[in-house]
Amino acid sequence: MLVVLGIAAVVLWWAASDPAGRNGDGPSPVPGAASPVGTVPPEDLPDGGVWFSDVSLDAGSVAAGGSLLRDVRATGQDVVSGPDGMAAARLDVEATVPFDVVAGELGDGAVVGAAGGGEARVVRTVEAFGRELRVTATGTVEVAAGRLVVEPRSIDFGGPGFLSDATAAVVRRLVTIEHDVEGLPEGLVLRDVAVRADGFRVSLRGEDVRLAP
Repeated sequence: MLVVLGIAAVVLWWAASDPAGRNGDGPSPVPGAASPVGTVPPEDLPDGGVWFSDVSLDAGSVAAGGSLLRDVRATGQDVVSGPDGMAAARLDVEATVPFDVVAGELGDGAVVGAAGGGEARVVRTVEAFGRELRVTATGTVEVAAGRLVVEPRSIDFGGPGFLSDATAAVVRRLVTIEHDVEGLPEGLVLRDVAVRADGFRVSLRGEDVRLAP
């Protein structure tokens, strides 16, 4: 969904306009000059198809799949649009997942933010042993099984140390983050994630990614 609108607009513009220099006003090719790598269209380009060696899209915000992404940068290589739809031989995407999107998945008024040192902080109220406790958990962010994961390395209940030790195992799962980055074309795989001041910065890559049916 990220690049469909951008690429579709380029395709329409390409089809409706004439190449510059068609009437001899453009620069003449240099005799004997070789084509740069990646500028040769595929031999099996379908009739009526359009090929782009590379396409880039920058968007401040993208809402799709019931989720929201910020500061999105997508780059597609060997993008082909034809009767069977639109696909990219390779697609790289960087985006920021806002903290409140992840906090909304945890529910119960949870607050997620940066804790410094590359760690994330989760603050929420949990119920344990019949009591409500305000819990603050911090942990490093990593990629596990294609998900954005923050597993607590420290859990604080704001009470005596023995209480935290006794109940940590019970509430650990309630402050563990396991987030699937949504709203992106299928085939993209999460490769890296980092904690920023405004959210989780994610990097994804995929091959033979279908952008539109």
